[in-house]
Amino acid sequence: MRKKVSTLKEIAQKLDLSTSTVSRALNDHPDISTTTKQKVQKLANKLHYTPNIFAQGFRKNKTNIIGVIVPNVTHYFSSTLIKGILKEADIKGYKVIITESNNDIKKQSEMLQTMAQFGVDGILMSVSKKTKSFTDILDIMNRIPLVLFDKVSYKIPCTQIVVNEAEASYKAIEHLIQTGKKRIAIIKENKFSYNSERRYEGYLKALKQNNIEIDNKIIVSCEDLNLEQGRRMTKLLLSLKHKPDAIFTITDSAAIGVIKTLKRFKIKIPREIAVVGFSNSLYSTIIEPKLTTIDQPGEKIGKTAVTYLINEIENPEERTTSKTVEIATNLIVRDSSLKISY
Repeated sequence: MRKKVSTLKEIAQKLDLSTSTVSRALNDHPDISTTTKQKVQKLANKLHYTPNIFAQGFRKNKTNIIGVIVPNVTHYFSSTLIKGILKEADIKGYKVIITESNNDIKKQSEMLQTMAQFGVDGILMSVSKKTKSFTDILDIMNRIPLVLFDKVSYKIPCTQIVVNEAEASYKAIEHLIQTGKKRIAIIKENKFSYNSERRYEGYLKALKQNNIEIDNKIIVSCEDLNLEQGRRMTKLLLSLKHKPDAIFTITDSAAIGVIKTLKRFKIKIPREIAVVGFSNSLYSTIIEPKLTTIDQPGEKIGKTAVTYLINEIENPEERTTSKTVEIATNLIVRDSSLKISY
């Protein structure tokens, strides 16, 4: 049988005190005597009283709780982001509620409303890549401070914490060109993916600046890029009469699929085809050969996002219509793209 939850009112009645006196005693208010504080605390411990932070928040109009919405909590990069968020929020005295949208637009909207109903002080959000209407997000922004991170949209006028996707991809393609590769394929997502399109921009810029012809046959896309799609797209590229000599994928998971498929077809990596991924996931160092990839500092992005959000919560005048904060990335060169001496 479930035990009854103790309340301030119950403690007050048992000690013949007012509810406000009990509340102030538990919060160590200077106007309450030490004797009364001790009596209240002793009974609260005996009854296993736990304060209702949501009720307190509604009374004070502040809960010290941050809501976080991400597309997928099990994704490796998301887990590093969340780690950074939790660490920095704890340092600054905030609790965190984490939910996932599963890239479902309806669920994303529901999560936003739920966060508002919980009375969170602010929301950190990585936008579902399928988001086309921003009305519900803009509506929440009018009530609660909101900061976007990782998957963002310039249609939402708020602080956004990102890496320079285009510049990072440019570095990756430049590296492949410097190793002698000239027919570089890209495996990306369809145009609705903000991150994918920025990485594609960097790919195109690097090819154009190095006077390398852009061949649409080796630019392949799908809706949701993962390991299996990486395999499928690699088979498609290998079926071409003029095969690529390098493959750049916008995610590490797809790059793992590329490597597995190339090895299955006995293609030498990187001598025949080099491979570069994006995010520096845990698997990038487990796969053989080890994967060259762009390091996305997820933990730093998470910490930065929390810092900016809390600043806007505690200093409303700091809220701006739009601000983009870029976190630096690094290209980590490993065996999958090392220059081979012939």
